[in-house]
Amino acid sequence: MTTFADLGVPAALVRSLTDQGITAPFPIQTATLPDSLAGTDVLGRGRTGSGKTLAFALPLVVRTAAARAKTAPRRPRALVLAPTRELASQIDATVAPLAKELGLTTTTIFGGVAQSRQVSALNAGVDIVIACPGRLEDLMKQRLISLDDVQITVLDEADHMADLGFLPVVKRLLDRTPTNGQRLLFSATLDNGVDVIIKRYLRSPVEHSVDSAASPVSTMTHHVLEVRDADTKKAVVQQLASGTGRRVLFMRTKHHAKKLAKQLTADGIPAVDLHGNLGQGARERNLEAFSSGAVKVLVATDIAARGIHIDDVELVIHVDPPAEHKAYLHRSGRTARAGSGGDVVTLVLPEQRGDVRALTRAAKITAQPQHVTPGDATLTRLVGEVAPHVRPAPVQTQPQQASRPRSASNGQRSGRGQGQGQARSAQPRSTTMYSTTTGQPSVGSAPSHAGQGQSGQQRPTGDPARRRRRGGRGRGAAAPQQSSRA
Repeated sequence: MTTFADLGVPAALVRSLTDQGITAPFPIQTATLPDSLAGTDVLGRGRTGSGKTLAFALPLVVRTAAARAKTAPRRPRALVLAPTRELASQIDATVAPLAKELGLTTTTIFGGVAQSRQVSALNAGVDIVIACPGRLEDLMKQRLISLDDVQITVLDEADHMADLGFLPVVKRLLDRTPTNGQRLLFSATLDNGVDVIIKRYLRSPVEHSVDSAASPVSTMTHHVLEVRDADTKKAVVQQLASGTGRRVLFMRTKHHAKKLAKQLTADGIPAVDLHGNLGQGARERNLEAFSSGAVKVLVATDIAARGIHIDDVELVIHVDPPAEHKAYLHRSGRTARAGSGGDVVTLVLPEQRGDVRALTRAAKITAQPQHVTPGDATLTRLVGEVAPHVRPAPVQTQPQQASRPRSASNGQRSGRGQGQGQARSAQPRSTTMYSTTTGQPSVGSAPSHAGQGQSGQQRPTGDPARRRRRGGRGRGAAAPQQSSRA
């Protein structure tokens, strides 16, 4: 069996990898390391979860250290460009320990946070910069960083940078790096202009492809589950989210991601959200809560479909099916990573059957659609062990009835989400709730919708007379459930 030492990785880094439990290289690493460590420009193609980050992190660190040059303030010697803040942070988490072993320093540069810390690191002289294109160009325009000394440049998830419209900025940045520097480009596909970058900036690159960009992962099991209506879908989503393992739920819009995370938390399933409306601090806290296991459910938009690596995600749920097959494959790639297994579920409403059929065909997925209702054996198997404190979601079993007037005496409302017009029990239970914007625990009682706002935080029930003065519904009265349908 080939080892990292066999591929030319220095002993100090081999020990560091071993300490992290990494003892055998993945195929993309075995294929690219001999060339990249030798200074050759490399084009690496591999599907998500194939180990590309370590494939470029090792030569990045090794070759920067081997140059034995002194890094001047504001003039880094190595650069990694990444499309998103989350990916930049995760790359740094891989690179920084390796860099430290060889006496090098790293920093991240991206928007959404104050630039003062980033500028301070640059002023102190940092060897390796891991950056998103937009903020890096802003700092260059302010003359706070120069790329004149960069001798090795990495473009990670180049196809995603193209999807996000970053290629013009990437070209301007690469134009500012020395033409004789080494360049490594890693991407799942070469469309949308990535081929232009390769032809213009890589010199006689050696191409290594370990998987077809569109091929599904063999350890991933796909399920297409059809539901009859939005209310059934809501109950199925709650059941699928109720397991004890990590799971990622994908939504099309930021609003629906935030809304579903709140609904799940209110139903005793602590969940955090991840989408573009969150500030960087909230993003990092929510990701940390999910990656640490403090929260087992992440509800996200496609911002989490690329470059987010969390170990042991056992289930990915396309609550809202994506618009095209590449997004399906990238979303699904949050599970079954690094050789592990995982399940992927796509929920389908009647009007979505045609689109999902075309989507799975393009993604080369052959899962046979099956109709499900809450409690089915298929769902029970996918959920596995159910987490404690989960309240079962009511299911609409009769045709929708017109809403009846609210009763001023109890503040309850008949209709959708209440299941045969019966209000939920108001008996509190002890649990730990998590804010969907901070991921921080708030220990207390977790009542049903009586005495509980949609954020999942407990509210006082208040004085009944005061509720009557407000027109029959106090703050703690039962609220109608919302559909998660996009």
